[in-house]
Amino acid sequence: MSNDIKNTDKQDFSPIVRAIGSDLEQTQVRVIASANADMLFHYWKVGHFILYLQKKEGWGSKVIDNLSKAIRSQYADKKGYSTRNLIYMCQFAKAYPMEVLIEMGKIEELLNSPSVDNVLQLTNELNQFTQEPLAQIQAASIQGEINTQEPLAQLGEVSETLSAIYHCNISRIEEIFKHSAVVRTNWASHVILLNSKLPLGERYWYITQAVANGWSSNVLQMQIETNLFARQITAKKVSNFSVRLPKPQSDLANYLMKDPYIFDIMGQTDKMAERDVERQLVSHITKYLLEMGNGFAFVAQQKHFEVGDSDFYADLILYNIQLHAYVVIELKATPFKPEYMGQLNFYINVVDDTLRGEHDNKTIGLLLCNGGDKVVAQYALSGYDQPIGVSDYQLSKAIPENLKSALPTVEEVEEELSKIVDKNI
Repeated sequence: MSNDIKNTDKQDFSPIVRAIGSDLEQTQVRVIASANADMLFHYWKVGHFILYLQKKEGWGSKVIDNLSKAIRSQYADKKGYSTRNLIYMCQFAKAYPMEVLIEMGKIEELLNSPSVDNVLQLTNELNQFTQEPLAQIQAASIQGEINTQEPLAQLGEVSETLSAIYHCNISRIEEIFKHSAVVRTNWASHVILLNSKLPLGERYWYITQAVANGWSSNVLQMQIETNLFARQITAKKVSNFSVRLPKPQSDLANYLMKDPYIFDIMGQTDKMAERDVERQLVSHITKYLLEMGNGFAFVAQQKHFEVGDSDFYADLILYNIQLHAYVVIELKATPFKPEYMGQLNFYINVVDDTLRGEHDNKTIGLLLCNGGDKVVAQYALSGYDQPIGVSDYQLSKAIPENLKSALPTVEEVEEELSKIVDKNI
């Protein structure tokens, strides 16, 4: 018996602990996701209820103000019932009625293999849904005293009211809502989307992107402000992917490509001195190419290749998990020139020969220039067998005006990068 105890003491429980820990983490994620879905469903129901009473009783902004005060008075420990948030709840309900949620569910599977054409078709279908304008809650005015205790008591009838509106039991309504895309992002992100005034189709696309890329609400705000949908979906991109890559890889490569790319040289730091901004820009500019999007992994910066008796340095090499391919990026501080294509083509050939494995797809090249003639770029592509895309890039417009004069130009950045390379030779 003592031997059994000794053997037990020596047993390695680390695999079991890891398994239990992994399951715990997944459970915690599900709990958080479930809580978020429950809260959003509650906000959606309350929004519908207020809109219903507004239409029935002629409610106006004063009533919402008083209702907010009454709820917070009776439920002092409950947050989220300010006048502003109640108005957003009404907008939320108005933006996503049941028919929209059902339609979003129908098209979601079609985005599993995204392409520009698919996204354009699906967003246009959603945009065609005729919705009444958002409730003009603040425009109405109620004369006289309002008894806020009566509507407060009626809040217990929210579910019954919603069932009557949609002629459906509340459990079925909840099932449809919680299986829709809207529950996969948080309330702060929904407020940003509602404030954006984007059409339904584009709003839905941003929701799917926020989920796929794990965007915070701040990142979502930035992507909307920089018009990511236009840069990634509606932009007229220059590439030869359709003739140099097989489907569906060509569709995915074209979908992931943006024009222009916008690089945030400020990084994640809110307050930076002028010297810090310069150091970030010169030393770490290429890391901001992670604006590339979902599925990209960093491989190397200024990757050294020895070819024959010569040394070469590729600006940036990434790997895209979805494409199963290396992506070679060349950054140019000047407008597009046809000769730039030859240099990038050379690096693609070298990466194919030295890095690409038997299970990797063809290496893809992306040439980023500071402007240039897209017609000339498209003509230049016709002479190359390797898959290459050409895009513009911009530095973030979020730089404070008082710091812009202290920043080096793009030409100076490229010169500094060249010096770094020279030191390594």
